[in-house]
Amino acid sequence: MADAISLLRPRTVVGPSLHAAGEWALRFDQLPHVRIGGLVRGSCWLILDGHEPVLLQEGDTFMLGNPPPYVLASTPGARTRPAQQLWARAEDGSVRIGPEPEEDLYLCVGHIAFDDGNASLLTDLLPPLVIVRAADPRGLELGQLITLLATEVEATAAGGPLVQSHLAQILLVHMLRAHAGQTDRPIGWLGALNEDGIGAALRAVHADVAHSWTLQELADISHMSRSAFAQAFKSHVGVPPLDYLIRWRMNLARDALARGTLSISELARATGYQSESAFSTAFRRVVGSSPSTFRDQARIP
Repeated sequence: MADAISLLRPRTVVGPSLHAAGEWALRFDQLPHVRIGGLVRGSCWLILDGHEPVLLQEGDTFMLGNPPPYVLASTPGARTRPAQQLWARAEDGSVRIGPEPEEDLYLCVGHIAFDDGNASLLTDLLPPLVIVRAADPRGLELGQLITLLATEVEATAAGGPLVQSHLAQILLVHMLRAHAGQTDRPIGWLGALNEDGIGAALRAVHADVAHSWTLQELADISHMSRSAFAQAFKSHVGVPPLDYLIRWRMNLARDALARGTLSISELARATGYQSESAFSTAFRRVVGSSPSTFRDQARIP
């Protein structure tokens, strides 16, 4: 998980926090990648376009994957207004609806965006909405993180944005763990991490991507026969083991080429290819262009 999130180069914008009283409803525009938040106090309704309204209560934490436009509201029938208009008037890390003495809601939200080239590595695995309730096993620690994040947003102290960014990313990891541990786990590497055998093979691949992995080696790590391992891996991850290895190598290669950190020949060796031509062939098959063409296009402002 750490490898994948690092590759995604997360960029975080947190806040402002919302304090509200009375009847209200805010409509949020569509945003790419991940929206994350939680209720420090009170309750409200979350209404995603095309989905039934969901009641969020104090201590609940939520995560939206590639969310369509959505509404946060005191009641489902409340008249909506654009959240951006209210957000533009934020002071000291917070916005307010209604009189302060009657406040019955305190909510913290943030947005996490990733590099577009590899964002699908995570966002393709996420449903539109993940909720961890306060009463869930992970609910207490997530509620504490939300409270700490909300406090940091409104503190406006030195180094605040850095602390907020790290807290939001810690919150993201905990939400992903919670999601992966739910009964209806997602297809993909995120769900497979919780499988002892398949997870061990995934960790081995990520730990030494340059190794010339064979199906038998990965099966041995998972303590399965080759056929059982191949079937279980594809069932959990969605692709055969060696296809996953190639795709992961190409994700790393795209990132390195875009950033100019390695030459093509160095990158070929770093990703397990004996020659530049073998690497270029694999890259073209997965990405659709040669490594040099991809590198040149990535450098265009």
